[in-house]
Amino acid sequence: MNCQKNLFTKTLLVGQLLFVLNFLSAQNQPNIIWLVCEDQSPGFFPMYGDDTASLPNLKALAEDSVVYENMHATTPVCSPARSAIITGMYPTTLGTHNMRTFNEGRTTNQPQLGIPSYSPKFPDYIKPFTIYLREAGYYCTNSNKQDYNFKVPQETWDQTCRYCQGAEKQNIHWRNRAPGQPFFAVFNFQITHESKIWEQQDNELFVAPDAVNVPPYFPNDAVVRKDMAVNYSNLVRMDRELGAIIDELKEQGLYDDAYIFFYSDHGGPFPRHKRAIYDTGTKVPMMIKMPKNAAAKTRNNDLWSFIDLAPTVLDLAQLDVPEHIQGLPMLNKSTKPRAHLVTASDRFDGQVDRIRSVKTKRYKFIKNYNPDQPHALDVNYRKQMPMMRRLLELEQQGVLSKHVQRWFDAPKPQYEFYDLLQDPYELSNLAMDAAHRDRLLQFNAVLDQWISETNDLGERSEQEIIDYSVNQ
Repeated sequence: MNCQKNLFTKTLLVGQLLFVLNFLSAQNQPNIIWLVCEDQSPGFFPMYGDDTASLPNLKALAEDSVVYENMHATTPVCSPARSAIITGMYPTTLGTHNMRTFNEGRTTNQPQLGIPSYSPKFPDYIKPFTIYLREAGYYCTNSNKQDYNFKVPQETWDQTCRYCQGAEKQNIHWRNRAPGQPFFAVFNFQITHESKIWEQQDNELFVAPDAVNVPPYFPNDAVVRKDMAVNYSNLVRMDRELGAIIDELKEQGLYDDAYIFFYSDHGGPFPRHKRAIYDTGTKVPMMIKMPKNAAAKTRNNDLWSFIDLAPTVLDLAQLDVPEHIQGLPMLNKSTKPRAHLVTASDRFDGQVDRIRSVKTKRYKFIKNYNPDQPHALDVNYRKQMPMMRRLLELEQQGVLSKHVQRWFDAPKPQYEFYDLLQDPYELSNLAMDAAHRDRLLQFNAVLDQWISETNDLGERSEQEIIDYSVNQ
C-alpha cells in the first residue's frame, strides 16, 4: 500500500514538475507580431523626419520602439527579398535572386525569355524559420501574402493564404491558437504597393500634391507630385489598418509583453526606388517595440539586412539559430555589428541586369556587370504609373535635369562610389576620383570575398539554375 502511495506521489510530483517546466518555457516564448507594408522607403515616415502625411498610429508605435536607421532588403524587389526574410539566407545563395522564379499558382513566368515557373532547388535542411517556431509550440499565421520565390513546405504556417481578402483574410489570426499558446503573426499591408499608385489615382487624397517635397532625382512637376501625394495617401490608409491591429492587441492585453516589428519589404514604389540598387530601393523603415517598451525612443544605426530577421525571431523565441543561416540575431547582446553590407540585383521580370553593392555607414560601392544597359530598365509593369510615363516622355524630349537623366544614361559606369554622408541620394559618382581609389579597391575586394564565401549564383546563367532545380 505504501509503495503504491509513494508511486502515486512521485507520479504526481513529476506531473507537477513538467507542468511548471512547460509553464516556464511558455513564459520564455514571447508573442511576436510583424506589421509589413509594401514598397516604402524610410523617408516617407514621421520617425525618419517626414511629417507630410498624418500617421498617428505609426507615430505612436515609434514612440514605444527602437527605430532602425540602416535596415536593408537583400534585393530591391519583393519575391527575392521575401525569400531572404523567410530563410535567413541570401537569395543569391539559394538561387531565388531573380524576380520572379516561382510564379505561385501559374505554370508560365517569363515566356519572352523562355523561363518557366520553377522553384529553385537548395538543400532540404534550409527551411522557412517558422517551421522551427511551430516545432517549439508557436502558432504561426501569415495574413494575405506569401510570394517567397520558391515553394514553401506545407508545414510552414498554421494559417496562411497566397492573396486573400474579406472574411478569409480576417480569419487568419492569432485568435485561432490554443489557449495560452505563443504566437507569431504576420500582417501584410498591400495598400502601399506600387500598383496602388495607379489604382488609387481617382480616389480621395489625404495629402495635397503641392505639399510634397520632390527629391532631386525626380522632375518637380504636377504628374510627379500627384503620384507622390497618392503614395502618402496610401500610407494614411495603411496607418488605419495598422492601428486596428494595435488596438486589438491592447484590448486583449497582449501589447505590453509583445515584440512588434514594423518594416517594408523593400524601398519605395517609384522609379529609381523599387528595382534600384540605390538606398532608395534597398533601405527600408524598421522599428521594433519590445516588451514593456524597453529601449523606447532610441535609435540604432548599425548595418542590418533582411537575412537578420529569421535569426532574430528564433533567438527571441529561445531557440537555437541553425548554423546554415547567414544572418545575425539583431537583439542579442553578443551580436557583433557587421562592417559591410551587401545587396544585389539580377533579373527583373523580362530584364536582366546583374548588380552588386557593398556599403558601410559612410560609403557605397556599386559594381555594374552589364554597363551597356541603363539603370532605367524597360520594365513594362511600372509603365502603368503616370510618373513613369512622364519620365519617359521628358527623357525622349531631352529636357531632364542631369540628376534625373543619369538614371536613363547608357552605358552606365562599371563602378559607382558614393559618400553617403555628403551625398545621401547617390548622385555624384566618385569612382574616378583618385582620392577614393584605395577605398574602391578595398570595397571591390570585400565584394569578391562575399561572392566566394556565399556562393553567389548570379555568376551562373538562370538556365543552369533551372536545369538543376527541375532535374533534382
